[in-house]
Amino acid sequence: MIRETVQSAHPVLPQRCRPVTEVTEEITTLVADMLDTMVDANGVGLAAPQVGVDLRLAVIDVSHDPECISFLKVNGEDAELDSIMPLVFINPELAFGQAKEFGMEGCLSIRGIRAEVRRPESVKATLPQLDGTVLEIETDGLLARALQHEIDHLNGVLFVDRLPPVAKVSMRNRLKRLLEQQDQS
Repeated sequence: MIRETVQSAHPVLPQRCRPVTEVTEEITTLVADMLDTMVDANGVGLAAPQVGVDLRLAVIDVSHDPECISFLKVNGEDAELDSIMPLVFINPELAFGQAKEFGMEGCLSIRGIRAEVRRPESVKATLPQLDGTVLEIETDGLLARALQHEIDHLNGVLFVDRLPPVAKVSMRNRLKRLLEQQDQS
């Protein structure tokens, strides 16, 4: 089922989400709905708070572009992108590489706005799975950016919060206009 994606003014978005303590039927249904919602919106990732749910749960699928990464290690072994997509995880932990790069980002919770965001090029993510196993993923490219973006959502951070101060001022005005347009529709 496709769920409504909440927008930037929603109160769940700026807060750190609660950990998933038990994988229930409701969680399994939520995951299926989030995957449907992400695909329907042509997104590459979706975090539970984006559908109004205060839980540390996210989904990612970048398999449409197998060239979007230069390396992928899963539990210390070289792996193919398709082997882990779609990626579903709860209660993630993230470590960052030193080098940083700019990349264009958008967000299903801030429709119509994109911006260049500076983030670490590579990450090492510890991603507990719904079945109790844990994936250790090391990667770069779009997958690294998507992991950082979705985990930011779980910590109450939007991509616009990562912009430099001057860009934030301009973005605040754009967001204000966007919210006014949404209120009128």
